[in-house]
Amino acid sequence: MSEPPGAAVSLAEAPPAAPSPTPPAALRVRPSRRPGRWIATAVVLVLIAQFAHGLATNPFYQWDRFGYWFLRPTILDGLLVTLEVAALSAVLGLLGGIVLALARLSRSPVLRAVSWTYVWALRSVPLIVVLIFLYNFSALYQTLSIGVPFGPAFFRFDESRLATDMAVAVLGLSLNEAAYAAEVVRGGVLSVAQGQHEAAAALGLPRLHRFRRIVLPQALRSIVPNYVNQLIGLVKSTSLVFYVSLLDLFGSAQTMGSTYPGDIVPLLLVVTAWYLILTSVVSVVQFYVERHYARGALRALPPTPLQRLRAHSTGLRERFRKEAAV
Repeated sequence: MSEPPGAAVSLAEAPPAAPSPTPPAALRVRPSRRPGRWIATAVVLVLIAQFAHGLATNPFYQWDRFGYWFLRPTILDGLLVTLEVAALSAVLGLLGGIVLALARLSRSPVLRAVSWTYVWALRSVPLIVVLIFLYNFSALYQTLSIGVPFGPAFFRFDESRLATDMAVAVLGLSLNEAAYAAEVVRGGVLSVAQGQHEAAAALGLPRLHRFRRIVLPQALRSIVPNYVNQLIGLVKSTSLVFYVSLLDLFGSAQTMGSTYPGDIVPLLLVVTAWYLILTSVVSVVQFYVERHYARGALRALPPTPLQRLRAHSTGLRERFRKEAAV
C-alpha cells in the first residue's frame, strides 16, 4: 500500500531509538548447600581415623612381627604355590568353560543336558567338598585305565601316583571354575545381536567360520572383562587347597602359626596383605581390559586413574583462580 504524498519521514527526522539497558554484572551461580552430605562425610572420616588409630596403636597386632614374617622364605614359597595354582586353574577352567558353553549352545539334546547338569552340580557343591572328594578319590578307584569301553584295557595308571597334592588342587579348582566360566562364555555369545548371526548366514559362511570370525570377536567384549573379574574369586579360593595338604600362602601361614602360636595374628595380617596385593593387581588388569574392550561401544573411553587425578587437580586450580579473582 503506497504512502500518501508528504507522509514520508527521513531517517534524520526519525525519533531516536531508546538506549539499550546496561548489561547487569555477571551473576555467580552457587551450588545448593547439602548439609547431609557434609555430615555423612565427617562421620565417615572420623570412623576411618579411629580405625587407622586402632591399627597403629593396638599392641595386639604386633606390627614388628608382621614386618618379620612378610618376606620370610616360607611365606614367599607359599605365595609362589598360590600363583601357580591360580594360573593353571584359570587357564584350564577357561578352556573347560568354553567346551561346556559350546555344548550348552549345541543342537544336541544330550550335550545340552550333560552341560547343564555339570554346571548345576558344580555350582551347587561347595569347593571344599570337591577338593576333599578328589583327595580321597583313590579310595574309590585305585587304578585308571584306557581301552575299549566295557572291554579290555590297553593302559593302566596308579591313581595314587597321578593324584599329587598339586594335581588335586589344580583339578578341583579347574572343575569348579569351568562351571562358572561356562556361564560367562555362554552369556557373552548370547550377547551378540541375532542380526549378526543372520547376516553371516546370509553370506553363506560356514558355522565354524561364522563363530570364529564374527561371533567370537564380539562376544569377547563381554567374556574377557567378566572372566577377569572371576579371577579375583579364584585367587581367594586358592586358600582352600591347604585342606588337601598343599602348602600355599594360607597353608604356610597356618603351619607357622602352629609352630609360633604367639604370632597367629601377625601371620593372618601377612596373609591378608598379600591377598589384598594380588586382588588389587587383578583389579588393575580388569580395569584396563574393560577399557580396551570398550572401544567402539562408548563415545569416550573411561579415564584412567592418572587422567582423573590430573583433571581433578586442574579443576581445583581453576576453582582457586576464580576464587582469587573475585
